[in-house]
Amino acid sequence: MKVDRTGSVRGARAVGVAAYVKQAQAVAAAEGPAPLGATASVLGIPESEFTPRVRDAVMTLMGEVDNLRRELQQTRERLEEVERTADQDQLLPLLNRRAFVRELMRYIAFTDRYGTPATLIYFDLDGFKAVNDTFGHAGGDAVLNHFAETLLGHVRDSDVVGRLGGDEFGVLLSHANQEQGAKKADQLADKLRAQPTIWNGKPIPTNFSYGAFELKPGDTADLAIARADEAMYAHKRAVR
Repeated sequence: MKVDRTGSVRGARAVGVAAYVKQAQAVAAAEGPAPLGATASVLGIPESEFTPRVRDAVMTLMGEVDNLRRELQQTRERLEEVERTADQDQLLPLLNRRAFVRELMRYIAFTDRYGTPATLIYFDLDGFKAVNDTFGHAGGDAVLNHFAETLLGHVRDSDVVGRLGGDEFGVLLSHANQEQGAKKADQLADKLRAQPTIWNGKPIPTNFSYGAFELKPGDTADLAIARADEAMYAHKRAVR
């Protein structure tokens, strides 16, 4: 095989780069460089015809592929982190409103297509401004975090919890009709009342209202949240 003609090694190098770029994602999970024989097969060069210059070119290509593999992995990791950050509430270990609404739309789509029941529970802290005024913003943040952790600790992995606003929370219950959703809402409320926030060794009194609304085919996310909000106010009036 001649390698001293203009374009021979460069041509092999160019073809190799193109081929490896296309294959980099497919082999990104593999560890370590590809065997030399596998590289020769990709380039279409019989191993017996390798000359020092061709071997050098192949080794260079292998190094470039390894770099591409690492860069692709790093890019994937960065994208995953960006996605997590974009969905996460800035203060609490919950989905933010944007991400929660996205999940709500997905639940509605399942209800539309398969008739799968799902219920949205809406929680609203009452008089939260007074908590901030009395205990400071650090105390208020402690209340919000405790509220969020309590909700997360008493739902299934298939359920979704998010922060809808400053002191408003949403819980999406999969495979739960109105009756089941209302029962679960009462259970969560009991847990929240039984486990008050402890701040500097003292409990912070926290009041809240809640309501449950079973998702209906044809609902929009905004409509479902509005209906759950109405259910919350109806429940609040009923228990007075």
